[in-house]
Amino acid sequence: MIRVAREGGLATAVIDRPDKANSLTLEMLQDLADWAEGAAADGAQALILTGEGRVFSAGADLEAARAGLATSPVWERLSGAIAAFPGLSIAALNGTLAGGAMGMALACDLRLAVPGAKFFYPVMKLGFLPQPSDPGRLAALVGPARAKLLLMGGAKIEAEEALAWGLIDRIVPPEALMDAARALAGDTLCATPEHARAIKALCR
Repeated sequence: MIRVAREGGLATAVIDRPDKANSLTLEMLQDLADWAEGAAADGAQALILTGEGRVFSAGADLEAARAGLATSPVWERLSGAIAAFPGLSIAALNGTLAGGAMGMALACDLRLAVPGAKFFYPVMKLGFLPQPSDPGRLAALVGPARAKLLLMGGAKIEAEEALAWGLIDRIVPPEALMDAARALAGDTLCATPEHARAIKALCR
């Protein structure tokens, strides 16, 4: 399930299926897309996306993936909604990030991760294509060769290497992860939406 909360201008979503490594079903992806689109429409100024337990998300639920979820347009709808959000979006990665779940994190403006988190995107091995926007966003962060290491070479990297590559922006202890994300959102929440939107546009 997806738990959502709103505190003033801050919208938070938590992937809450820890018994299944927060693997994603169609309903969960639709809920996340609705949340991201709704937050923008409702005037939220910052988003935080995180997970419950020790894994952010293992990607698609395997049974659902075999039934067609792996190629569903809902993944691109979700990452597109996050990328289009006019305020600051933060992925607070409480653990490993794998497969299609990479797309929503790549679409965020900032990515924090806990020590020991692993990152991998095994589409080549599984016989699927990545979401259309993911390779470009990934290459913009880590460069084309490292993007190919993850997408074609099956590389699995840990948080320290991900930080060195530029895939994540900070490593934060688990107990401080959400406080760190909220602190980063602080200036944006204090600004006018127009000011935040203008600075974000200048960074593109």
